[in-house]
Amino acid sequence: MPKRIDFTGRPFHFIGIGGIGMSAIAHILARRQLPVSGSDIRLNHITQRLQDQGVQVFCGQGPDNLKFFQSDVEQSERGVSTASIIADSVTQSHSDEFISLALPQVVCSTAIQTSNPEYGSALAMGCPIYHRSDVLAALVSHSEGIAVAGTHGKTTTSSMIGYLLLKAGLDPTIVVGGEVEAWSGNARLGDGEYLVAEADESDGSLVKFAPKIGVITNIELDHPDHYQSLGEVVDTFQTFAGNCTTVVGCADCDVVRTSLNPTVTYSTRQHSSATYRANQIVYEANGTSAQIWEEETILGTLWIPVLGEHNLSNALAAIAVGRLLNLDFQVMADAFRSFKGARRRFEPRGEHHGITFIDDYAHHPSEIQATLAAAQLNVRGRRDSDPGRVVAVFQPHRYSRAAMFIDEFGRSFKDADVVLATEIYSAGEPPRADINGQCVAEAIAVHHSNVFYRSTLADIETLLQQTLRPGDLVVFLGAGDLNRVIPDLLDFYQDIGFSDLPTAYSTVAS
Repeated sequence: MPKRIDFTGRPFHFIGIGGIGMSAIAHILARRQLPVSGSDIRLNHITQRLQDQGVQVFCGQGPDNLKFFQSDVEQSERGVSTASIIADSVTQSHSDEFISLALPQVVCSTAIQTSNPEYGSALAMGCPIYHRSDVLAALVSHSEGIAVAGTHGKTTTSSMIGYLLLKAGLDPTIVVGGEVEAWSGNARLGDGEYLVAEADESDGSLVKFAPKIGVITNIELDHPDHYQSLGEVVDTFQTFAGNCTTVVGCADCDVVRTSLNPTVTYSTRQHSSATYRANQIVYEANGTSAQIWEEETILGTLWIPVLGEHNLSNALAAIAVGRLLNLDFQVMADAFRSFKGARRRFEPRGEHHGITFIDDYAHHPSEIQATLAAAQLNVRGRRDSDPGRVVAVFQPHRYSRAAMFIDEFGRSFKDADVVLATEIYSAGEPPRADINGQCVAEAIAVHHSNVFYRSTLADIETLLQQTLRPGDLVVFLGAGDLNRVIPDLLDFYQDIGFSDLPTAYSTVAS
């Protein structure tokens, strides 16, 4: 259950404030006019956004970042008021408590190790230290919380729900794991009673959440660095479901259907017995349309400008939540027509000479299959006589995941015409002798005839410059830093002449 967090004025300090999950919470707290500071090993546009809101952000992580809090403690020992930082209700007659409250509430994610020098300094100073999920769970419990969980689809589904509530005039607070154009980032503070949050199962912290509505999109083993078996993952989701007042679950996921008892269900299968169903489904190059049923009643026709069955399923989850909040279906259908999705979820990054560049966060075999199926829908839906190829560029994420699912990765690229694989993004894991990027490429090559491995991103970029041709849809897949090659590729293809483009893939060196 959620820990007690002080939201009355005591400062927060985030170690690793630039992370997508950490920065979202920092944004909400700063917008609530609470004192917020933080640090990260590198600054980016997300930390700049926080700085623009008055957040003190330090570049680098070390003990010195907490020195100004030490000076506040010294002031409190002398009886000097630090009311701008400490809750007004605290009195100096309780000296020890006063000194303690002058210290910040330190927030960390799972990525911060105990060896981190700034973490060690906070511990030595006696700062209360919380996991990121503790703060988010507390925010959820203090509102009409809607928490979206699941192995895949959390960011898109929570973004959809937040967008529907926003368009319906409910002014929600939103905390998601991706950046959304509609609220210019990964979080927004609203004045309404609802808080929509993405709840992560990767480190087991999902059990801390107790929302009014919990959504479970699917359940698979995805984090072998934390879980030893699917059974352990199921246990985590069962605890989460037990904490929710109402559970919305996907009936198309066998594990959700058999291991949980959702209050409300949804399905893309016409003959399902789910509460919300879709039929007359048409998957097109620019979106999906379907007739939506609620029990035995037809609600109407839905069109969403995002591709694939997985996104229709996500939309059904959002509709189920909306109906629980008594939203009119037509209001939701109208809102969906302008939904643009989150960054790195089949995100178009540019097009030159008929070559389209797509950035996608998919890093699990199931996610890759769904993303590439959507890519083929897009390519086949073009009216050109030669629709082009789907070129998948894959950066495996974590040695533990690559080793656990190497056979599944091998079978995940059937909807790609060409596959380029590179070295594994470690995400902090130490290298292993039994697995590397070439091993993954070889596993894919067992099932696919056009697979090429390049060990560095620079070599991947060079290969793409040599081989892409008009009509290609290039999908960059992975949760690491693969997408940093996209801007240079866009510049290259903007400058190159059309006559200089290759017309066949035979130029690729094996």
